[in-house]
Amino acid sequence: MQLEIDVESWPSSAKGDEWSALAERAARAAAAVEPCLANPRLEASVLFTDDAAVHALNREWRTKDKPTNVLSFPMLEREELLALDPDGPPVLLGDIALAHEACAREAAEKGVSLHDHATHLVIHGLLHLAGLDHEISPRDAQEMEALEVKALAQLGIADPYGDA
Repeated sequence: MQLEIDVESWPSSAKGDEWSALAERAARAAAAVEPCLANPRLEASVLFTDDAAVHALNREWRTKDKPTNVLSFPMLEREELLALDPDGPPVLLGDIALAHEACAREAAEKGVSLHDHATHLVIHGLLHLAGLDHEISPRDAQEMEALEVKALAQLGIADPYGDA
């Protein structure tokens, strides 16, 4: 999977493009636990922005007039993704947007680093783009959380749900 990454409102360090590197690592980990994400034809965008922008997107596209930490906008149905041949032109998987203030606040509340929490949310968003949805049923939530925990463990990040 190829990522297009845009960093608008996230702090940068002297290390350079840390958020882009974080998103790339998260995408590799997500693809390792959800193989359909490893299709070389896939392209996805990741936007690191602020709460106001994510709030506006949530209001416009989901008719939910409230901020949130991460939004995912899939472009393929799960069945289309699973049937996608690895050969051919690029295919847009979808878009993800992360809200800096919400992510920073949640990271502080959980006592984890912003990097670890943002990594979790990128993986979470990519799994949504792959057609997984924790809001369908408790079983679906457990399956999605298990994949998130497995992907995060590959990166040395603790279980965000506290079950392991």
